Amino acid sequence: MPVDDSSIAPLYFLSDVHLGVGDEDAERRKLSRLLALLEQLRGEAAALYIVGDLFDFWYEYRSVVPRGYHRLYAQLELLVSSGVTVTYLAGNHDFAIGDFFSRDLGVRVERDHVGFTYGVRRFHVFHGDGLAVRDGGYRMLKRVLRSPLSQSLFRLLHPDLGFGIARRFSHSSRDYTATKQYGETDGMRLEAERRIREGADIVIMGHRHVPRREELDGGVYVNLGDWIRYFTYAVFRDGDITLHTMINGTQELYQA
Repeated sequence: MPVDDSSIAPLYFLSDVHLGVGDEDAERRKLSRLLALLEQLRGEAAALYIVGDLFDFWYEYRSVVPRGYHRLYAQLELLVSSGVTVTYLAGNHDFAIGDFFSRDLGVRVERDHVGFTYGVRRFHVFHGDGLAVRDGGYRMLKRVLRSPLSQSLFRLLHPDLGFGIARRFSHSSRDYTATKQYGETDGMRLEAERRIREGADIVIMGHRHVPRREELDGGVYVNLGDWIRYFTYAVFRDGDITLHTMINGTQELYQA
């Protein structure tokens, strides 16, 4: 029998941190805020969902992963060991996740969308890439890039060369996403409407880089924004989901 939502620990959702995209000061500020949030989740949250694009580019070879993020890896491992379930959904910038996060850090990795029930609410969570109405070309490219053959061929490149090529491609992709115009006919919103009609109470996506919370036909659609401009994330607590922002180590309600 489902429990009342007010008696269960909160869920946290964040996306589009895009670590590795800014200058040194911007990256230090971004990582500091993220680490502060993760530390505060220990002993308080039931689960954290990273809804894609934690990194501006991620690829792991059998014995090589991107350097410079050891404090983040350690914080995620501490979070998992404290009893918080951490789930990492692949985005369009970090789809090449291997087994590093699951094997070394205990993080659950999902390649696509996830649906689950928590308390009495039904959730559907998806990064959101490939849902734009006129993104047919990207959907085809997505299948090519994620194919085992493409991944095997990329692994033949030296990591320094492979990372350099991929980062240039990632920057172009992120700039396109951030400047793309979204209207009422955007496929992400349409997908949220469809999932709500099919029974979801709360639909959560990233990718768009603009924080948004909208009531839709008896459900709620949330876009998580990003950690480049907004430093936003969502919290499900006491039966409601709200957007928050991390400022100077403090969690604050996001005001649009």
